[in-house]
Amino acid sequence: MTNPLPGLPLIESPLFPVLKAEQGLNAEEEGIAASLYEKGYAVFDFPDADLDARIDRIKRNLSPRYGIDFDDPQSDKTIGERRIQDAWAVNEDVRAIAANEAVLDLLSKLYGRRAFPFQTLNFPVGTQQDAHSDSVHFSSLPERFMCGVWLAMEDVGPDAGPLLYYPGSHRWPIMSNALIGRRGYGGDLSSAQDPYGPAWRALCEVHDAKEEVFLAHKGQALIWCANLLHGGSRQADHRLTRWSQVTHYYFDDCIYYTPAFSDEALGRLALRELASISDGQPRISHYQGEDVRAPPPERKAKGRSIWRKLKRVMSSAF
Repeated sequence: MTNPLPGLPLIESPLFPVLKAEQGLNAEEEGIAASLYEKGYAVFDFPDADLDARIDRIKRNLSPRYGIDFDDPQSDKTIGERRIQDAWAVNEDVRAIAANEAVLDLLSKLYGRRAFPFQTLNFPVGTQQDAHSDSVHFSSLPERFMCGVWLAMEDVGPDAGPLLYYPGSHRWPIMSNALIGRRGYGGDLSSAQDPYGPAWRALCEVHDAKEEVFLAHKGQALIWCANLLHGGSRQADHRLTRWSQVTHYYFDDCIYYTPAFSDEALGRLALRELASISDGQPRISHYQGEDVRAPPPERKAKGRSIWRKLKRVMSSAF
């Protein structure tokens, strides 16, 4: 079957059960695809033979920047910085993990468009962040062409504040300002996700949704769909670390923007200026091959003439 819905990622399409047979997926890839389609997340072993060495170097290089005493096993590891954004720009190992070609190839197969990494976050401890969907922070037109990959850089136990998520929540409505009755464009929020919290909590209640946690082993990674509700569970033991790296990915030929500060119905989008981590080159928002930053084409001469005549008629009536 030729895909009649190219504006949906393969693993989010209602046609996935039919289309998957034509994608050339091996058994492991098909299992990952099925989990994403059904649950909104999938676990896999990160494909990098040098991963352990990379993790050791990342920890040594980034540790001084968090303001945490990692040498004292009894120290509170939650009192310093919780994340470093875009360390890929100064750390080759962070960049190599984000730009891993096997992961890019896998995501490209699963989504039906070429993936590129655009942001990294490196954590020494859990976020303890409320459950949220990334779709309010990073979204695309067409929708859902964004995903995250979380990599465990050590074994994660239940007291270290493991990653949490709500299986199946990726199929719930995507939160927008129109949906919750607010304006976003030009707004100023201390937290881009706070306005959507009541709606997410209501959806969890009505669906009787149960959170799950990812008790990961070092080297395991988790892909999550753009709209999957996820966060960080409470850290019961503040002496523990939870080293991890998150990479966010977009896909080619989309519009990239921040919905929390946009009003889509009015065409007011907070467009993102991006570069691909793989090559450092800009990735411009496109709609079916057209640069959306470019001014719209001029009206045809006939159209302009009619508009001028209409303006003259209107002005002479008052």
